[in-house]
Amino acid sequence: MSLWQRPLKRLQAMSEHRTYRFRLNSLKGFVSLFLVGTVLSVALAACSGGETGSNSSSQTPSAAPVAATKNNVELTLVSFAVTKAAHEAIIPKFVEQWKKDHNQTVVFKQSYGGSGSQTRAVIDGLEADVVHLALAGDTSKIEKAGLIQPGWEKEVPNNGIVSKSVAALVTRPGNPKNIKTWEDLSKDGIKLITADPKTSGVARWNFLALWNSVIKTGGDDAKATEFVTKVYKNVPLLTKDAREATDAFFKQGQGDALINYENEIILAEQKGEKLTAIIPDVNISIDNPIAVVDKNVDKHGTREVAEGFVKYLYTPEAQQEFAKLGFRPADDTLTLSKEVADKFPKVKTLGTVADFGGWDGINNKFFADGAIFDQIQAKKK
Repeated sequence: MSLWQRPLKRLQAMSEHRTYRFRLNSLKGFVSLFLVGTVLSVALAACSGGETGSNSSSQTPSAAPVAATKNNVELTLVSFAVTKAAHEAIIPKFVEQWKKDHNQTVVFKQSYGGSGSQTRAVIDGLEADVVHLALAGDTSKIEKAGLIQPGWEKEVPNNGIVSKSVAALVTRPGNPKNIKTWEDLSKDGIKLITADPKTSGVARWNFLALWNSVIKTGGDDAKATEFVTKVYKNVPLLTKDAREATDAFFKQGQGDALINYENEIILAEQKGEKLTAIIPDVNISIDNPIAVVDKNVDKHGTREVAEGFVKYLYTPEAQQEFAKLGFRPADDTLTLSKEVADKFPKVKTLGTVADFGGWDGINNKFFADGAIFDQIQAKKK
């Protein structure tokens, strides 16, 4: 179903429901039915006009009437923790552009947290209009809950991926424990800080980066399991999300090393943190998707502005802001200023989710109840 057809289908369904309830055996019911039919005809005509209108790429499909007729519209963005700084830089630019183009003021409500926790919150009733999550597997969970229509990743560029990163190893200044590779994290006497894969998207990426480092250098699942088990024995605590992991390492002084998004490391450096960071040559492509939550935008009448915001995030202006704050551009062909481009070291061997069979396979193998991660944790007790 196309984005243009969804509001029309929803309106037709509403009409059928209302028609059923009218009492046709009374004059009052007949008049009411006649009036509803008239209003519906006008609304359907308006929707049809929206479908056959301008084909300009700057246009977005017609929204439900609720928001289209308001001077102010509220949009709820739910995202994973480490995107906060980027969105706070991008949102004012979008608001300004939308006001200029549509004479409408967009007010954002924002929620940030661990990707897994945010996913559950949306499924449980947090009425997000747009979700920007750490991994496509989380977005798929919202789709399976019936809130996002199938095919969401095909409605925007890059299969829905709007920001990217890679995994980084951070040590104390001067690297006193001489940590240089993934393998060093398994050594005795090393304390590693990372987030919990049960609540954090970045933690799942961290786990995959460790596993990938063995597989991409010729190891098999048995060797990868042995290695990752040794690493997690060196983890004194699992934080709720990437931001808490960063705070535990920098503000609380815990651990000898931290695995985190490269963008978090760049942001910390911009804030004046003194650290030593390594981008391992064998790494994982951390791909973060964006999606409109169809059920909620149709309920709120915010489809047009929600889709407009998602499209804006792919513009060079928005992608430059993501890059300034440490996210690698979603489009590898985007030309960055030298100052920004120099932030991103080249990675020689880059694994992807596809290498491991996609997120359904990854979650079943590693993160489902009783799967490999739970087995590893059980060995620590």
